[in-house]
Amino acid sequence: METKKNDKFSNVEDCPIRNIIDRIGDKWSVLVLLVLEEEGTLRFNEIHKTIQSISQKMLAVTLKALEADGLVKRTVYPQIPPKVEYELTERGSSLLPHLHGLVSWAVGNMEAIQTSRREFEVS
Repeated sequence: METKKNDKFSNVEDCPIRNIIDRIGDKWSVLVLLVLEEEGTLRFNEIHKTIQSISQKMLAVTLKALEADGLVKRTVYPQIPPKVEYELTERGSSLLPHLHGLVSWAVGNMEAIQTSRREFEVS
């Protein structure tokens, strides 16, 4: 049976583009990954202090999602009080060069995009 060219994008769960972009395309995931790359292994509050504008609830949700995808590793140390640390996994690290490309593109094009948006709103 021959598969149509566009069928590979029709099933949301099996579509790699929609599936992965949905995960990293939220407001916080890329920032968390970049912070963990730059700072190394961090505790929850250290990540929260670095990204001050994220709520604790949203950070927890973001870290759980990144952990579920195998991009971030969570290590719990059995002590009182509990110590929990987060670090990039090998898979998470392998995503970083692609994110750096996106960040570079965004930085290089942000001013022009903002200008285009203003011009669009006026027209």
